[in-house]
Amino acid sequence: MKIFTADKKTNLKDFTDCVFPQGGFCLARLLKNRDVKVNGVRVSGNVALDCGDEVAYYTTLKQESMPSHKSVYEDENIFIADKFSGVNTEGLLSELCGKGEFFAVHRLDRNTQGLIIFAKNKDAQDNLLEAFKTRRVGKTYIALCKNCFKEQSGTLTAYLKKDEKNSTVKIYGRQVEGGLKIITEYSVAEVRGDVALVNVTLHTGRTHQIRAHLAYIGCPVLGDEKYGDGKLNKKYGLTRQCLVSKTLTFGTDGCLEYLNGKSFTSSFGL
Repeated sequence: MKIFTADKKTNLKDFTDCVFPQGGFCLARLLKNRDVKVNGVRVSGNVALDCGDEVAYYTTLKQESMPSHKSVYEDENIFIADKFSGVNTEGLLSELCGKGEFFAVHRLDRNTQGLIIFAKNKDAQDNLLEAFKTRRVGKTYIALCKNCFKEQSGTLTAYLKKDEKNSTVKIYGRQVEGGLKIITEYSVAEVRGDVALVNVTLHTGRTHQIRAHLAYIGCPVLGDEKYGDGKLNKKYGLTRQCLVSKTLTFGTDGCLEYLNGKSFTSSFGL
């Protein structure tokens, strides 16, 4: 059994994703069996939570041992994880903090798998935040996309605007009020019929940038339910985007100078 306390208004599903990845994996089953209690009362649905509500998950040891990530690298300053699809960044951070002090420096979408870095102290966090801000941590991704590329490689520039209400973004070909410039570089690595394996390098790091930008040019990521091609997703039976944070390369200095030039690669492929 695991017990957590809500620190803001939310709902059970979102709360579970943010504090208990293993509970998120089996939440549907737990609710069906009424193995979740909110303030001591068994629930069977995605109920609303208030700040201070206590949530108890009657999980088995087998359920609690389900892995959320693979360990890639760790030292006294940083931890690099290979995150599984279906794991919320905040939930992974919560899990790690159960073992010690960890700090977030960037995030991956819930259904994007691959490499993510956490700092283990404030100096390392400040260093990494600055490194990400100044593009001194290089990130490359691989994606399976609808094969409608007019060019086999290119560097795309557009403007991204968030829609906070619907938790989505919209891409524009020109500057708009509230829009942020985005630059996405891609190259087609392999054609597989109506889909293509694509290497992607981010030159800016915005919310849903890869997914939305590739969809904007008519080549959405396979399995993406927000920006993707519904018919193609249904053909392949996919409900999670085929997107991997594949490599991280450090250009750091200061307390992380020893990592400068080092590169790490995810074990996940497509």
